[in-house]
Amino acid sequence: MTKAMGIDIGGTFTDVVLIDRSSGDMATTKVLTTPDDPTTGVLAGMVELLTSTGIDPADVSQVVHATTLATNLILERKGGPVAYVTTAGFGDILIIGDERKGDREKYDLFYTKQAPIVARRHIIEVQERVGAGGSVVVPLDAEQARSALLDLLEREPVTAVAVCLLHSYANGDHERQVAGIIAELDPDMYVATSGEVWPEYRELPRACTTVISAYVGPTVTRYIARLDTELARQGIGAGLQIMGSSGGIISAATVARRPVQLVESGPAAGVMAAAHIGRLTGIDNLISFDMGGTTAKAGLVRDGRVAIAHEFYVGGTASAGLKQIKTGYPIKIPVIDLAEVGAGGGSIAYRDSGGALRVGPDSAGAEPGPACYNRGGTLPTVTDANLVLGYLNPDHFLGGRMTIRADRALHALAGLGESMGLNPNEAAAGVYEVVNATMAATVRVVTLERGIDPRDFTLLASGGAAGMHAARLAEEFDIGEIVIPTNPGVGSAVGLLTSDVVTDHVRTRVIGPVAGVISTGEIGTGEISAEHISAVEEIYAELEATAVAEIVSEGFAAGEIVLEREIDVRYRHQAHELTVPLDGCDLGRAAIAFGHLYQQLYGIRPADPVEFVNYRVRVIGPVPKPDWSTSKVSSIPPEPHSHRPAWFGGGMVDTPVYRRDTLLPGPMISGPAIVEESSSTVIIPPGWTASTDRWLNLVLRFG
Repeated sequence: MTKAMGIDIGGTFTDVVLIDRSSGDMATTKVLTTPDDPTTGVLAGMVELLTSTGIDPADVSQVVHATTLATNLILERKGGPVAYVTTAGFGDILIIGDERKGDREKYDLFYTKQAPIVARRHIIEVQERVGAGGSVVVPLDAEQARSALLDLLEREPVTAVAVCLLHSYANGDHERQVAGIIAELDPDMYVATSGEVWPEYRELPRACTTVISAYVGPTVTRYIARLDTELARQGIGAGLQIMGSSGGIISAATVARRPVQLVESGPAAGVMAAAHIGRLTGIDNLISFDMGGTTAKAGLVRDGRVAIAHEFYVGGTASAGLKQIKTGYPIKIPVIDLAEVGAGGGSIAYRDSGGALRVGPDSAGAEPGPACYNRGGTLPTVTDANLVLGYLNPDHFLGGRMTIRADRALHALAGLGESMGLNPNEAAAGVYEVVNATMAATVRVVTLERGIDPRDFTLLASGGAAGMHAARLAEEFDIGEIVIPTNPGVGSAVGLLTSDVVTDHVRTRVIGPVAGVISTGEIGTGEISAEHISAVEEIYAELEATAVAEIVSEGFAAGEIVLEREIDVRYRHQAHELTVPLDGCDLGRAAIAFGHLYQQLYGIRPADPVEFVNYRVRVIGPVPKPDWSTSKVSSIPPEPHSHRPAWFGGGMVDTPVYRRDTLLPGPMISGPAIVEESSSTVIIPPGWTASTDRWLNLVLRFG
């Protein structure tokens, strides 16, 4: 894996990065995204980068891709019609849902329940029943299932079938039989079974996970296959790999079986890049902030580890652009825990019905783009505001490869300002402040709303627009340090090449209760029997054998593979679990860790017995990580490349402008100042200083 390529498709730009893992050399490019056919933009960026570097496509040994295709299919309801097969008597589970409103919807007098993703006429109930322990209560009536499936397939033009039978996480034989019947009736039909997608208990999330996988499956697999073919035509022999929602790279074969794992593919890469930079610099606690053209995302790296959630909601409604917690469809897969808001460089500014200034979630995207792109867009956006405020250089956008029009931006902001009694500069400043306040919600969700003090963290900003807003966001939370990596505008694409190949597996089986957990956190070793340990070890042995085989098939030797175990624990009679690490098969230590975590989250620590519920395995194929550190230092203060008026302190101020490639480790510059590079611009307000560290990160400090 000497030369590796990362490809990230955003709402406005497609980023392509090429890294030489042996030397750490990195080349990047950004091209406009082609929404009608994303492959076109990918190939254009790839060809441009290979041509400019003179690298032979055959020398590229790894290609990793992040895509929002699955998410967009769900949000825009553009997946194909899906049939759903379930146990007799449970056909309405998707229709009923969990009858829960989101935190911001509970007071909505005009609330309308979200429509199920499967039409009721597409739901089939089959005669069968498996018990919670895996025993067959009612054998599958294969003829009844065949007849019902044949009737539906002849009557309805479905593109995929999701199969989720009651308690099939404990025994998947009936699901496999149903899948076999479908294959006989229609060999080309895409089929997703819950046992293959994610066999974890809780009927509604498991059903939704399976249905979502079937809903996006045909489109996703066609797209991946086509892109893989196009790469081969360009002379790249490396098989395409994809960033999964859990922050690990997965193979195209895994995507075909579990396309639901692409739901947060793009945002995951940015957090993984932040974690890698944290490891290089020795910063264990980071808030990852990624602002691109369409959205802004925040995630948490705590004690050097990326926070992972095991339940996630997709396709939910929005309030001021923020994805609401617990709205949409619940899915049960490992997902990097992050918050996302519809606020980016292309987000459109407008007056709402009450006369207030709003920004997003609607975006101008790549077509027609912000007004300043001069591609047909006329509505004012965040990028237009940053240009009017003097933060962007119209002659150095994308390093001068793309010209943007200040007069177009000024005209768009003048129209907005006139409706509010403001001049264009004041209107632009208003847009800037409103979008900052909107994006602050993402940081608030991953920190303050979870009892975490953001002042204990460093803000790591990436994405093409983040550098212009990071300092203002940090001031909102009294964060005193910001790290902006080199080439921040392609941060997610870099994150693709700092991530390991990963496969995750889970199994559900309730073992316990185990008595003896008391308020001091001790547990008597005699309370955990040899039978308990043997049962758990047997589960992990089976999971690990399957997972290791998958990673070995990706070209890793057994000796270099890393295995991680986690276990879900709950108190007896409680309905929900907490996930804790498992060292070997030390269930006692896991129970103690569960007690500590429970007290940290809820402030109490019952002395009740505990039960072990879900058993999780993550198997990692480690890849070499790039290290672009430098030994160069300078004692000479850098000279500004130029000066231009920029908005600080309520007015336009003559501001020095520095080119980032001239800033070596050593000297410090003070705000107000602007630092430009090809993929991003960094604003250093008054009161902030900036210096470059040995990894060429720009480090901003307040005071």
